[in-house]
Amino acid sequence: MAPRLDFSDWWGNKEGTPVVVKMENPSYSVVEINGPDSAFRAVEKSRGKNAKQVTWVLLLKANRAVGCVAWLATVFWALLGTIKKRLIFRQGVAVATEKLGKGKLVLQIIRVFLAASLAILAFEVAAYLKGWRYFESANLHIPRTLDLQGWLHVVYVAWLTFRVDYIAPLIQALSQFCVVLFLIQSVDRLILCLGCFWIKYKKIKPRIEEDPFKSDDVEASGYEYPMVLVQIPMCNEREVYEQSITAVCQMDWPKDRILIQVLDDSNDESIQWLIKAEVAKWNQKGINIIYRHRLIRTGYKAGNLKSAMACDYVKDYEFVAIFDADFQPNPDFLKLTVPHFKGNPELGLVQARWVFVNKDENLLTRLQNVNLCFHFEVEQQVNGTFLNFFGFNGTAGVWRIKALEESGGWLERTTVEDMDIAVRAHLNGWKFIFLNDVKVLCEVPESYEAYRKQQHRWHSGPMQLFRLCLPAIITSKMTFWKKANLIFLFFLLRKLILPFYSFTLFCIILPLTMFVPEAELPMWVICYVPVVMSFLNILPAPKSFPFIVPYLLFENTMSVTKFNAMVSGLFQLGSSYEWVVTKKAGRSSESDLLAAAERDSKTMNQPQICRGASETELELLNQLQEQKEATPTPVKKVNKIYRKELALAFLLLTASVRSLLSAQGVHFYFLLFQGLTFLVVGLDLIGEQIS
Repeated sequence: MAPRLDFSDWWGNKEGTPVVVKMENPSYSVVEINGPDSAFRAVEKSRGKNAKQVTWVLLLKANRAVGCVAWLATVFWALLGTIKKRLIFRQGVAVATEKLGKGKLVLQIIRVFLAASLAILAFEVAAYLKGWRYFESANLHIPRTLDLQGWLHVVYVAWLTFRVDYIAPLIQALSQFCVVLFLIQSVDRLILCLGCFWIKYKKIKPRIEEDPFKSDDVEASGYEYPMVLVQIPMCNEREVYEQSITAVCQMDWPKDRILIQVLDDSNDESIQWLIKAEVAKWNQKGINIIYRHRLIRTGYKAGNLKSAMACDYVKDYEFVAIFDADFQPNPDFLKLTVPHFKGNPELGLVQARWVFVNKDENLLTRLQNVNLCFHFEVEQQVNGTFLNFFGFNGTAGVWRIKALEESGGWLERTTVEDMDIAVRAHLNGWKFIFLNDVKVLCEVPESYEAYRKQQHRWHSGPMQLFRLCLPAIITSKMTFWKKANLIFLFFLLRKLILPFYSFTLFCIILPLTMFVPEAELPMWVICYVPVVMSFLNILPAPKSFPFIVPYLLFENTMSVTKFNAMVSGLFQLGSSYEWVVTKKAGRSSESDLLAAAERDSKTMNQPQICRGASETELELLNQLQEQKEATPTPVKKVNKIYRKELALAFLLLTASVRSLLSAQGVHFYFLLFQGLTFLVVGLDLIGEQIS
């Protein structure tokens, strides 16, 4: 056996001899070694540094700073190139048309404000260069007649007098009104957040007592499942139809207790064939699924659902679950939602939460995720917990069919049929439950054009519905507090006041106050309160905190579209009845891709056997498969130019230049970045990288 050579004990007990190394003109520090471990001990950060090391650290930091400045310069230069390409030469872009007269009227008003601001700015610059800096003092000083110097000075003094006597009081009165609305809405948002914190602290959530499906009959054995109807309405959904049908067909529920209706309103025959093929494939696997296509396509989604509910076999079912074409429920969805109806005869709706498979696709999807996370985590959860009422989201929910029938069923009078049926069910005394823990995968729009059209429908429809439902709300038998909540909070505050004050205050009044400094807005309105509200909005999505500033600026930018939609819905203009299907990209989660790969591998290893299929049916399936493989050539994306957003961008940038004359730093930066945000959105850059 080889001898064991271990000197660790001897070395540890041996006292080291101090060694000092000295050199002339040393370029590094001297370290004293008192033992074997002293060289490996932690050295204080203050020791061992010399001028050369400090120089290198400073050079490294300077290099990073220069890199950051270079990156900003590159982005700015790319933005200028995009402006030149899209705005001046109009290469690869198309101007977004305004179909409604009200939209053109808003554009004309913005253009008038822009022209007036440019004229006033030129006038103010000329006055500044001549030394007529009356606006720099706290109290505006109007010079005497003897002090006037020429006709230009006379005109300038006349403008100052007119501004103080007539324009400033009007702007100040309107700004004070908007500030009051802003504070009311902020208090409402704060109360909702406090309610959400209370729910989290007390761990309040709907719970399922005992085993809901166990049979109550002592003699009977096993479980008793209610009859559930599942509806998938769709219209020209080439990108996502397969995902939704596959997910619904894989839900864990007895096959004899469920029926799946694929409600196809597509007017493209090739898409109809593809959906028929998918339905036939699952039908051959033993799934109880049927395909329905309307010949007369009226009423959009509401008409589609109304037609499906008119089938004779619907009377055999107790509940109906609804999923839009881009929604992919988990297999246990029905077992997590349907049990809440048992022992609760007043419950009419169980709503699940949405989660987004493409939330990190680009900046636009990230900002949408912030908004929708707050909507579900705070608004829906708080209203469902404390009021048993909230707006139905149109999908990922289960209705008691009796509640639908007693509330009048689906109506085609607005483009927000989901909110319409929810309000009518609430008036009839039905209660709602929101399940924040039950999540359904879906998509958010990835392009600004699709998002803009979606937001127009979501904000014009509620105003239509408010006009139609107001008499029924007033004459209903609900308590006064429920009526007040429905009218003032649900409709007026959250659907009307929010887009009104946001557009008026930050897009119109704020730039005007730069030219009328007598009506200047206080700093807490411009900066402090909006930042606090944005912070509260972003709390449900903590990973989005780095985007808090872009979120605040983008929300102000979207107020133009929301305000225009609100006006069109309130006054029942033509565009308020327009329904445009939101374009989807067909994104799949990682788990979905793995499951699809596993299914494909099984399909390749095992021969497909169509049981009970005749030769005619097999020929039909082959034709459908050929139709599926014949995919159309993708159309190249054409960017849009949005004139209202661009006009407001130039108005805000003009106001930022004017703020420099008054040395208003915070106003300048806010107007500058808000104007650049409008510019990016107006050039259709928000959903893509700058090219």
